[in-house]
Amino acid sequence: MKISLYQIDAFTNKVFSGNPAAVCPLENWLDDQTLQSISAENNLSETAFFVKKDEHYEIRWFTPKTEVDLCGHATLASAFVIFNHIDQTAQSVTFKTQKSDMLRVNREGALLAMNFPARKAVACTIPDQLIESLGVPPEQVLLARDYLVVYDSEQIIQSLKPNMNLLMDLDALGIIITSVGERSDFVSRFFAPKVGVPEDPVTGSAHSTLIPFWSEKLGKKKLHAFQVSSRGGELFCEDLGQRVKIAGNAVQYLEGFLNL
Repeated sequence: MKISLYQIDAFTNKVFSGNPAAVCPLENWLDDQTLQSISAENNLSETAFFVKKDEHYEIRWFTPKTEVDLCGHATLASAFVIFNHIDQTAQSVTFKTQKSDMLRVNREGALLAMNFPARKAVACTIPDQLIESLGVPPEQVLLARDYLVVYDSEQIIQSLKPNMNLLMDLDALGIIITSVGERSDFVSRFFAPKVGVPEDPVTGSAHSTLIPFWSEKLGKKKLHAFQVSSRGGELFCEDLGQRVKIAGNAVQYLEGFLNL
């Protein structure tokens, strides 16, 4: 059996930057073990699989270790594949998920704009292990799906070297670290070693939490963001209340087939 495979760099306009996602369009769903094995073989932070159903696409995302409930960059990458290879006349695409809400991606000029549910972070008990793993005391720690750890400078965000062994034992999927940006409204990095992603280059789903936080803190709805990983990525964001808009560029790196 041959399955199409695309590798798309999301939240960038040039290859070798942004966040690489594998995308596999399917005629019908394969069993979960096969989906997980493909994702482990790809060994990227996420592989997205989708199946056409009536007027929408069902979508699922897997890290090398497990299925996740929401993934931004692989959704952006999946929309890129649909717009460029499956339905070149489409101006929008709707994805139905098993573990999250309906997701829509629209063309906006050169950008692809995702409409995601907002995930507002709330006050929480701060684990000592979190502070120990990061090594630098933060200004604030909140919790949504992920811990949101706030610092007072981009320099700290770029310089932190977390202890991944300690992060693996925390009771959240991932850890977002963030601050005001020097050339943008805010910057961030994201770590999720528990699910096989020590550092994710650019994390769309984390911005479901970052956007409402920074929108309230900075008093503005439209926000410009960078994820300052080694590959780096740029995001154009908007707080829509119960939803957020997360937009970015994407470029294709690879097209091929899997032989199963």
